Amino acid sequence: MSFAVLALLCAVAMLGPVLSLNRMMHIPVVIGELLVGMVLGRSGFQVVDSNNEILTFLAQIGFALVMFVAGTHVPLRQSAMLKGLTRGVLRAVTVSVLAVPLGLLVAWIFGTGHGAVYAVVIASSSASIVMPALGGARVTTASGLEMLVQLAVADASSIIVLPLVLEPQRAGRAALGAGAVLLIAALFGIVLMWLRKTGYWHKVHHLSEERGLAIELRMTLTMLFTLAAIAVSMGVSVMLAGFALGLAVAAVHEPHRVANQTFALTQGFFEPIFFVWVGSSLDLHSVISDPKAILLGFSLAAASLLAHGLMAISRQPWPIALSTSAQLGVPVGAVAMGKSMGVFAGGEATALLLGALLTILVVTVLSGRLLRAVGGDTPIRRSVAPHTASPL
Repeated sequence: MSFAVLALLCAVAMLGPVLSLNRMMHIPVVIGELLVGMVLGRSGFQVVDSNNEILTFLAQIGFALVMFVAGTHVPLRQSAMLKGLTRGVLRAVTVSVLAVPLGLLVAWIFGTGHGAVYAVVIASSSASIVMPALGGARVTTASGLEMLVQLAVADASSIIVLPLVLEPQRAGRAALGAGAVLLIAALFGIVLMWLRKTGYWHKVHHLSEERGLAIELRMTLTMLFTLAAIAVSMGVSVMLAGFALGLAVAAVHEPHRVANQTFALTQGFFEPIFFVWVGSSLDLHSVISDPKAILLGFSLAAASLLAHGLMAISRQPWPIALSTSAQLGVPVGAVAMGKSMGVFAGGEATALLLGALLTILVVTVLSGRLLRAVGGDTPIRRSVAPHTASPL
């Protein structure tokens, strides 16, 4: 790892934003970054070594920050979400139940033995893919509000369960680690809420803004890396640490200034590093030489679309049902963690990302119908442009 390689990574990672400039298609920035990683890594010129310790550490920081931003984008403080609570939760649970036999079936057909991992991936959703597809429009229909709840539940539950199914032999320790991370994240949330109610947070905010001290950002990063340290020490991915803290901050309400600072830090540097690193670790040669890997990717996407699409039977509009199948955070997390654990063989990791990209393609195509289904026609003012929101 050198400054030359770092400069190259930052330069070529700009391909991601270039692809996302098309407002009609809402192509996630990460697609370009993953492609760049593939070109520079094992699948291409092999300029970037995904096994480099420094690059891996930077990527892990990026992973934690990406998941933190994704957690803050879950609309927990929208009071309207309560209206869709029951049906949204029931649909998320039903999809999870359907995902189990589908995941086991796919694993049996391809002989991978990773049915539990596939089930979690199939059941997952990505609020940070679906919400930007709405272009910042206001969700007003009952079906749209139920969708918000479903996305939040699927997002959170899948991220919690994923580490447990990746290493079932260490599930007990991983469960304890996950519980510890969630508990401490909740405590951080309570402290933030207390600071907010007592007015201390307001004073810190003004002092930080007046003197340019970025105190809130420093506090946020301290909490994030504390959780990440606890997670790693207990055998849990930094993915859970980032997402849990993001949810805690979202529940309290993140000030716009801090949101912009963390977003800039993540999107401007650490997020591209992470996704280029993930892309560089993938081996397309193994996929090309093994057509089964391509079929596996399509099968996972089809299984996800089927599990989520069946919710149309419960009177959920079909554009919403299919759009909730959008996934990226959980498959990317599975690939990132699986790489360090040596879980996946051949082109299986690439197949997981292929399946995820296919589900994103569906949301991209359905974005117009989805917008009408949720009743969105009034843009919501945001501190961060919706089409640049977190990719997960």
